[in-house]
Amino acid sequence: MTVQAPALEQFDRVDSAAPPLPSMWSRITVPRVVAVLILLVIALFAIPAALNSFWLQIMITAVIYSAVTLGLNLLVGRPGLYSLCQIPLVALGAWFSIRVTQEIALPFPILLLVAGFLTSIVGIIIGLPALRLSGLYLALITLMAAGAITLLLSVTKYPNGGGGIWGYDKSIPSGIVSLDRPSIAVSDLSYYRYCVVVVAILFLLVTWHITGKPGRAWAAIRQSEVTAISAGVNTTLYKLWAFALSAFVTGVAGALVAAGPGGVGAGQFPVSGSIMLLAVVLMGGVYSIWGALVAAFLLRVLPRLLDQLIGL
Repeated sequence: MTVQAPALEQFDRVDSAAPPLPSMWSRITVPRVVAVLILLVIALFAIPAALNSFWLQIMITAVIYSAVTLGLNLLVGRPGLYSLCQIPLVALGAWFSIRVTQEIALPFPILLLVAGFLTSIVGIIIGLPALRLSGLYLALITLMAAGAITLLLSVTKYPNGGGGIWGYDKSIPSGIVSLDRPSIAVSDLSYYRYCVVVVAILFLLVTWHITGKPGRAWAAIRQSEVTAISAGVNTTLYKLWAFALSAFVTGVAGALVAAGPGGVGAGQFPVSGSIMLLAVVLMGGVYSIWGALVAAFLLRVLPRLLDQLIGL
């Protein structure tokens, strides 16, 4: 007598802490659509109208880093993979975007996709140890990768228009490098709105994944990898898929950071930032993608608010 392995769909609900995973289309209702549209209108018009130039720049970074927290939220909350390499991936996304635009003139949306794609390749390479490791051991391996990327950037600097692979000319004084903004988003206000739209699209992309077959596979892996394998889940594929998608979202965010207020520099992305990022993502909640917004607020806005209060 043979025993048939359970279907993958049986793992839609894998533990009491995680919500069920219905299809994305079944969750699209009129109240949800109205609520999301209201939030977008508030983010696009009401919030910037109430901010001065200083806080508008803070909100630009908060919106961009909500994509970074979203990438880590995806890894930790879905397949249960802990990575301490997200901040260096932001740096790589910025590096790729600057280097590519120095060689090829691309429209800004295409440049974002290219930076995200190149960063996702690095994310897959970093995710290879996840095929054998998990938990603390995986976190330590990704932390080592973060240190290697940070060291590489500190040695090669950010491309400043020089020749060669690295695009760095030692004769030019090193400093902050900025990416040219798109023509429709030159000012801080317009760039803020541009970032809100791009990040909203990234949230939709991640939602589409976690409410579909990849989300069910990641839930099964988080619950029990052995059980997931017995159910026919290709754990190798879906683990690397999670790392690739997380790195893609983070790489796009890195390109947005490069065009954001102040530009980017080689010392702007310390390894310790990845530890802080993991902490705020856990505090924001990893079983809901909306926790990424809470984490971004804790990471970028709350410290500034405390500085203002202490200064008073």
